[in-house]
Amino acid sequence: MTATVPDLELTGGAPAPGWWGAAWRQYRLERKMFWRNPSAAFFGVLLPLLLLAIFGAVFAGDRANLDVIVPGIAGLSIMSATFISLAYNLVTLRERGILKRLRGTPLAPSAYIAGLASNAVANAALQLAGVVCFALLGVALAHAIPNPESAPAYVNAVFLPQILLAGVFYDADNAPQVVRDIAQVLPLTHLVDGLSGAMVKHVGLSGHGVDLLVLALWALVGGVLAMRGFSWEARREG
Repeated sequence: MTATVPDLELTGGAPAPGWWGAAWRQYRLERKMFWRNPSAAFFGVLLPLLLLAIFGAVFAGDRANLDVIVPGIAGLSIMSATFISLAYNLVTLRERGILKRLRGTPLAPSAYIAGLASNAVANAALQLAGVVCFALLGVALAHAIPNPESAPAYVNAVFLPQILLAGVFYDADNAPQVVRDIAQVLPLTHLVDGLSGAMVKHVGLSGHGVDLLVLALWALVGGVLAMRGFSWEARREG
């Protein structure tokens, strides 16, 4: 969770040189706040590595299971570092009035979102298309969450079905056809497929045109909803 007020850093020095400067300063601030938050650093960086180590030890020598589990955990890590993190934190910042204070600074909403998304990209450096996609969708979902108390219910209602349908912990090819059909619409499925192709089958980007297209479409939807629904103000009073 964010414990500091970002506008102090934004207004404390010389004015940032335009949109890119504002987005860069916000990104640097987000990085500082991330590493100063032990729980965020643990769940965003250390936990995925621990999961990989645990499952790697459990399935040592079992190449078939490792080929499924490793890309799945990588996709889960990216979604967690972007979609979940941004949806949680943005609601908290909004409802605690921090975004309202930012509104009084020269920082544009698009530059602020760019800083948030860039921080999420830095936390999950694999598959840039997947990171950007879930970062924007996380911001977009935050607009629909009324308060911090309900954030876990909203986020998990989207997150948990995706990891179950996308084949994060099992081979999706063995799932019923109806499950596979639904999964093909979801962005996490295509992120896991892309990671699997890159990490297991050594297939380049040219072999994942459909996966990249689906992620790009979801990123476009997320970007439009993120900008249209953005608000500096809290949804409730008191």
